[in-house]
Amino acid sequence: MKIITVKLPEQFLESIDELVNTGRYESRSEVIRAAISDFIRKELWIKE
Repeated sequence: MKIITVKLPEQFLESIDELVNTGRYESRSEVIRAAISDFIRKELWIKE
């Protein structure tokens, strides 16, 4: 995997941390990867 830098609003980071703190995800990176994966699937499916 490659490392990238992303700027997020504080509210997004707080929500990501809540998902991690409640045990739904193991890390911030895991939350962000899941969100990007869902976004890409949705966007590519809609365009086809």
